[in-house]
Amino acid sequence: MIALSALVLPPLGLILLLTRPATRWYVKAGASVLILGLGIAHLFLLYGLRVELDGSSKRPFLSFYDPETHYRQLEESRKQMAAKAVEEPVQAIPASQFAAAGADEPKPAEAPAPATVKETPKASKEAPAPVRGYWTDFRGPNRDGVYSEMPVLTEWPSEGLKPAWKQPVGGGYASFVAAGGRAFTIEQRRDREVVAAYDIETGRELWTNSWPAYFRESMGGDGPRATPTWHEGRVYALGAEGEFRVIDAESGKTIWRRNILEDAGASNLQWGMAASPLIVDDKVIVLPGGRSGKSVVAYHKKTGNVVWTSLDDKQAYASPMLVTLAGVRQVLVVTASRVVGLSPEDGKLLWEYPWVTSFDVNGTQPILVDGNRFIISSGYDHGAALIEIRSSGGGLEARKIWENKNMKNRFNSSVLYQGHIYGLDEGIFTCVEVETGQRKWKGGRYGYGQVLLAGDRLIVITETGDLVLIRPSPDRLQELARFEALEGKTWNNHAIENGFLLVRNATEMAAYRIAR
Repeated sequence: MIALSALVLPPLGLILLLTRPATRWYVKAGASVLILGLGIAHLFLLYGLRVELDGSSKRPFLSFYDPETHYRQLEESRKQMAAKAVEEPVQAIPASQFAAAGADEPKPAEAPAPATVKETPKASKEAPAPVRGYWTDFRGPNRDGVYSEMPVLTEWPSEGLKPAWKQPVGGGYASFVAAGGRAFTIEQRRDREVVAAYDIETGRELWTNSWPAYFRESMGGDGPRATPTWHEGRVYALGAEGEFRVIDAESGKTIWRRNILEDAGASNLQWGMAASPLIVDDKVIVLPGGRSGKSVVAYHKKTGNVVWTSLDDKQAYASPMLVTLAGVRQVLVVTASRVVGLSPEDGKLLWEYPWVTSFDVNGTQPILVDGNRFIISSGYDHGAALIEIRSSGGGLEARKIWENKNMKNRFNSSVLYQGHIYGLDEGIFTCVEVETGQRKWKGGRYGYGQVLLAGDRLIVITETGDLVLIRPSPDRLQELARFEALEGKTWNNHAIENGFLLVRNATEMAAYRIAR
């Protein structure tokens, strides 16, 4: 009886064993160990218990996740959306409104079925304005984690914000970009990487574009990493194994595709391709990390033809940025061993600064301080530095102003506000003065989440899925509100578009209205 109970329901078997008076103590002890082991096996095999590492790569992160159950829930959710779309169709955005429309563009290579939509109204005599977006790049328009489109709520209810919608999402660590009332992200769904478009106000899926790919990594986790980029009616999406697609944002059709690792003859990184594509003029810049001058590659944004290649560096996990330093417009790139400035016209190296970290991991965005200076930070006990770019001998050179270990950002970029940077120093929220590098305070154990600045408020998504509202101050940590927004490990950056705060992790996605 005890053995059968232990096989079916280990806790019951353990209770029956311990309450049986005739059994000797050493028999109970040995049998208890066996039943406890059986119970742990049940948790893993039947209930989806899994042990992951947190962002420190040291502490275990326990969660209940059964892939098959999750995918069934996701697929059922999308079926219900499709059925509702037939009854209540979403208004299509006329293709003529997308600034990327043009007769000279390549024809789509494939056409995933979009959600049912109403017929496009007949064109009026006046040409409609192009569709615009604010949060069209990774971490916002300047890739600096700053939102300034409209005022946001500076106080939250004690019970937290109510979601406009919440639903399952595919795996991976990408964030959202948005334009024209739509949010775009890339997900892992079974053995396919999927770029998906959602209606921001309702969460309804409008189209998907997918391909066979499944990047697996036991320490960091599975799925795609790189947040897509929206530009002039097109979504530029990069998968974890190098598949790069340019997709029509209105229909979901592929316009052109390349594999950046194959093009550059490069091997994938340990944690996969993570850098978001950067649009500069008529080019889209990606970081495959190839040798023989193919570490950085610029494709023509309309045709996919290679415009230029540059560097021999192994790449890292930070995304390129378009900046102006020392009066020179340039592409700021953090590789596995240095920070560089490149000419956007031809990829020419303008300056360099060595930045070597453990395991070749540089995974955060530089913070532009002013027209000549930026801060770079990395984890694994490396630290941060304030770097100045200045003219020298007809060119540019990089000079270190300070360097210390007061801010160690692993893959969680900081933000700048009124002369101070706020970020997660190996998982603990910290304030550092820009001019001196002095730490003002350290507190708020939020884990390896993400930070953005909206107006005069900091919004943190913690590693466990809580949203935290903070008033930035160099005097002390001033936490104003906190509530659970998502369940499970959350490393994905959050985004804000048209007053909606968009959050996701590897299993859930949600939108919260935060416009004031």
